[in-house]
Amino acid sequence: MSSTAFTPTRRSEYEPEPDPRLTAVRPTSARATRKKVVKWVLNTVAVVISVVWIFPIYWMLIVAVTPLGQVYSIHPQLIPGNISLEAFRAVLTDSSFYQSLRNSLIVTFSTVVVATLVGFLAATAIARFRFRFRNSAIVLVMIVQMVPLIALIAPLVYVYTKIGLSESLFGLVIGLLALTLPFCIWTLRGFVAGIPAELEEAAMVDGCTRVGAFFRIILPLVVPGLVSTAIYTLIQTWTEFQLTNFMISGANHYTLPLYLNAFLGTNQEVLYNEVMATALLMAVPIVALFLLVQRQVASGLTAGAVKG
Repeated sequence: MSSTAFTPTRRSEYEPEPDPRLTAVRPTSARATRKKVVKWVLNTVAVVISVVWIFPIYWMLIVAVTPLGQVYSIHPQLIPGNISLEAFRAVLTDSSFYQSLRNSLIVTFSTVVVATLVGFLAATAIARFRFRFRNSAIVLVMIVQMVPLIALIAPLVYVYTKIGLSESLFGLVIGLLALTLPFCIWTLRGFVAGIPAELEEAAMVDGCTRVGAFFRIILPLVVPGLVSTAIYTLIQTWTEFQLTNFMISGANHYTLPLYLNAFLGTNQEVLYNEVMATALLMAVPIVALFLLVQRQVASGLTAGAVKG
């Protein structure tokens, strides 16, 4: 029986040569090294920026839990040896703190609700309807938003003094509305304009009225924008000091920023540990609320950038 030697067939005989245009180009070692260096530099810069931003909050906490005798030490410690909650206990047992907290809650809640509601309605009218002086209204909103707050304080205080609203929470709410409404209108206009008008028209063809289409189409889609706008309005109102300082002088109408400023305005020794404890207690509600609605805020920010 004759045997025939097997000659292997070369790869090139039954497979075509690969197209050089479709062949992936492997990065050179120099390019890979450069990318790693750039990534390392960017990460280092991000860490440094994060530390710079976080350190003041950390220092507030350290001073708040440090005994008063060690606060004035010429050799501050990043990690205190003795931890004391006396500053928090002093603030939480002060009746003036709860009075100021109550005033801040009333002013902030009223301002946020009215500013968000009125701003949403005004933004819907500007984004959806064509009326006379529409463009002028948009420009006016932008101009009012660009005016510095310090320029509005003097006329507001003068008018409030004449009509007797200079020492009332109601007058403070009106002043804060003048400060926050342009921001709400301008921000919510972008959210409403990003919703296609064809959705409303389709709903009206299916039998919805214009009001029904508003509540069933526009309102559910603009909820993330309402949440994000309300959060930023809340932060601006909760921490507002300049306007409140000029309009309110009685301790019974103090808000938390004025209560905090009272520590620094006395002729006695400044209790910095109580100042930091009060500042932390002021920040806790805002941080907790932001953590609860952070997804809505993030989606609202991206939704508002679709169309201006």
